[in-house]
This record gives sequence, C-alpha cells and structure tokens, in this order.
Amino acid sequence: MNFPLIMLIALAVTGAIWLFDIYFSKPRRAKEAKEPALIEYAKSFFPVILVVFLLRSFLVEPFKIPSGSMLPTLLVGDFILVNKYTYGVRLPVINAKVVEINQPQRGEVMVFRYPEDPSLDYIKRVVGVPGDRIVYRKKRLFINDEPVLTEDKGEEFNYVKSGLNYVTAKRLAEQVNGQAHSILIHPDTPAIRLGDVRPFPSRANCDYNEAGFSCTVPEGHYFLMGDNRDDSNDSRYWGFVPERNIVGKAFMIWWNFGDFKRIGQAIN
Repeated sequence: MNFPLIMLIALAVTGAIWLFDIYFSKPRRAKEAKEPALIEYAKSFFPVILVVFLLRSFLVEPFKIPSGSMLPTLLVGDFILVNKYTYGVRLPVINAKVVEINQPQRGEVMVFRYPEDPSLDYIKRVVGVPGDRIVYRKKRLFINDEPVLTEDKGEEFNYVKSGLNYVTAKRLAEQVNGQAHSILIHPDTPAIRLGDVRPFPSRANCDYNEAGFSCTVPEGHYFLMGDNRDDSNDSRYWGFVPERNIVGKAFMIWWNFGDFKRIGQAIN
C-alpha cells in the first residue's frame, strides 16, 4: 500500500472540496442554511491530513519492525522513528531528492525501498558506500581490505522464529566506522546461501563462492546487511540499494507493546 500517495489524494480531495465551498457553494448558500456534511468533514480533516502529510514526508515517519533480520538491535514488534531529512529532502510519493544534506555512512541503520519491489520498505545496516569493496569470508566482514572489529564475548541470544522454532545464536560485538552494535551469528549456517543469490544490476561487481563473497559497490548505490547475519535477506542476495530508494535513517524506538523498557531507546 502506497500510504504517501493515499494521503496526497486525501489531501487533494479535501482541499478541493473546501475551496469549492469557499468560491462556489458558500456565496450561493443562505446565511442561515446549515453547512453540508461533506464540506464540514472536508474542512475538519484537511488541516489534520496536511500536518500528518508534511511530518511524514519531510521530518519523521513511523515504521514497525516485521521480521527478525535486525536482531538483536531491533526486535519484531518494535515501532521505530525514521529521520526523513538527514539524507536530503525528497519530494513525497516520487521520492526525488531536491535538497542535498548528508550521505548515508557505514554503520547507520537505514530504511529504504526494496529494489525488487519498491512498494516494500526494508531496514538494514549500511556496510558499504559507493566505491567500497565489501568482503565476507567465513562470517568475517572486511571493508576495503580492512577487517571489521569483531569481539566474541561468549554470549548467546535466543529467539523464536515463525512457526515457533526456537533459535540459539552467538551474539558478537561489532564496530563499523566506529559505530558499535551487536550482531548474531548462527555457527551451523553457511556464510552464504548460494542458491538464494538472484540476478541483480551490477551483479558483475560481485564474486561468490561457498566461503562467502566480495562486492565492489557501484556509484550511487549502497550495500546493506542485517545484524542477524545468517537470517537476513539483504544485499548479499538481491544486490545494491540505489540512492533513489533511500527513505531515511532509523534513530529511535518509540513503542513496543511487549517490552516498555525499549521505549525511547536510540538505534545504534
């Protein structure tokens, strides 16, 4: 569902009804006559829709985390806020950038339109920016031939997948571009599921084998991975994220029905 488009249509319809009343209906209506219900509703809803539309389009937008691909950073059911302007001001619906502000940096958690189906919003961590060479070998991440700092503290992380499957993973500490966060590794899972790798634009920039892969990020694109490394559908499988698909930077958890302690937590 294209919610921004729906809001834009609602804004246009309620605004048009209000203007029609101002310039055509009201001058012809008797002073004591009651305002038609349709016009009354349009005048009531238009300012509300306008404020919500502007906030969601240019300032912050709420999202709900639907899957465990970003565990342990984000839990299923987290409601998060996304900064819509930090990566530049974009026109709603068409998502065209009109004002340049900042570029995504490695280590940041970003919401974007899924390249294979732009009607879907995905959230992953940026690990590669234009020009970077990303290597993932035996579950170790390298950026431009430098190993990413990873520390194994011997911690486990347990969670339930769909179908009530109980999963135990290793929790590691990782730093990407100075951004400290946790990742999950499933020791018995291969580094790359070769059968899940699809054809994608600039696929020639990547080399895959059973030990992992290497990719060079093309200009105007980004490489993203989930923190739940062995249970994430990300750039390893469907390719690079074009700059035009960027939605914004995730920065805060504003609600979780199952764990009130998560409310207000910053997303690192």
